[in-house]
Amino acid sequence: METKYCQSCAMPMGETDAEYGTEKDGSKSKDYCRYCYENGAFTFHGTIDEMIDICIPPMVENNPGMTKEDALKIMKEYLPTLKRWKEA
Repeated sequence: METKYCQSCAMPMGETDAEYGTEKDGSKSKDYCRYCYENGAFTFHGTIDEMIDICIPPMVENNPGMTKEDALKIMKEYLPTLKRWKEA
């Protein structure tokens, strides 16, 4: 099974729907995590560069051996390809 990622912050969504955000009707979002999307709206209203700055510390923490520079490079390449940022 292919890993699904949040289409806003690139967080891996896991094997269940526990990490998925919610739509206005309470159903699970198909695209966004619970940190980025709640009740049918984004919880973060900044720029893509601000999102990258927020995402770097957890990436480094959850990937032993990854440097901040590595995380920055990955995020600058990957985030612009995600649904939220393509539509911005």
